[in-house]
Amino acid sequence: MHPQNPVDLSPFNTLALPGKAAAYQKITSPEQLAAPDLAKKNRFILGGGSNLVLTGDFDGLVLHMAIPGKRLVKEDAEAVYIESGAGENWHDFVQWTLQQGWPGLENLSLIPGTVGAAPIQNIGAYGLEVGECFHSLTAWDFEKQAFFPVDRSDCRFAYRDSIFKQEGWHLNGRMAITSVIFRLPKIWTPNSRYAELSNELAARDIAAPTPQDIASAIIAIRQRKLPDPAIIPNTGSFFHNPLVDQAQADALLAKFPALPRYPQPDGRVKLAAGWLIEQAGWKGKYLGPVGMYEKQALVLVNRGGATGADVQRTMAAVQADVKAKFAVDLTPEPIFL
Repeated sequence: MHPQNPVDLSPFNTLALPGKAAAYQKITSPEQLAAPDLAKKNRFILGGGSNLVLTGDFDGLVLHMAIPGKRLVKEDAEAVYIESGAGENWHDFVQWTLQQGWPGLENLSLIPGTVGAAPIQNIGAYGLEVGECFHSLTAWDFEKQAFFPVDRSDCRFAYRDSIFKQEGWHLNGRMAITSVIFRLPKIWTPNSRYAELSNELAARDIAAPTPQDIASAIIAIRQRKLPDPAIIPNTGSFFHNPLVDQAQADALLAKFPALPRYPQPDGRVKLAAGWLIEQAGWKGKYLGPVGMYEKQALVLVNRGGATGADVQRTMAAVQADVKAKFAVDLTPEPIFL
């Protein structure tokens, strides 16, 4: 097995930004990762490219994780344990679990990307984070040239965060996730506490939703708010919802009574980044080909022909205006390469 070189990466990122990799290898089985040609230091692990900003060419090796497969590993009295290859499409995997009668992931429907990337970012939406359903994963360590398991207790899951980001295991190319196992409880309870979801279910006159009802409602909400990357290139939510201390939240609320805020277990308060961006005047506003989507201010979009520099320029302008108006720092969600 020999990597291709060079390879155009524009089809492999949902912002459709230009850039080339000096070398590229598609990975369809875990065993491929042990190949000597892949042991070089300068590596980048690519999933679905839905959380990536290409800033130009990459003078290294891109490993495109496309390992397939999904199966029931085991079950006990309380739960089923479902394994997926890292390269499976996340949304397709969620819908497959529902079709098999294994609910629990339905609140994460229509999130772009691959299964292998889900625990790295600890993806979350509509009242659920993937870490709540995560059991374990297997990854390849390029330095030790061996596979190793990671249990939930080792992951240090936090808001849009995990040990894989904290330690840089994945971002520096040290390791590559090959498969993930999820624990889905046999006794299912609908998670419809998120206001937008409960309103959608009420509008559909659904008082006792099934897992499919919740998935359908969330898909409809997301399709109304978020552009299809195949039509309007984007990475979904571009900024994290910022976390501030209670004193800062109180000061902001006194000045901006309509500010959406969400108290957290650690005493901090989560603010709605999309609301901050919209109030700063950026909803539907563009700098050249890049701007914030007119239907959802949290989504940065490429109207055509943008480069990584265009994205960075718009990002910096949005951050500056939000900082000036609210004294709040916005942090981007995507990885920059």
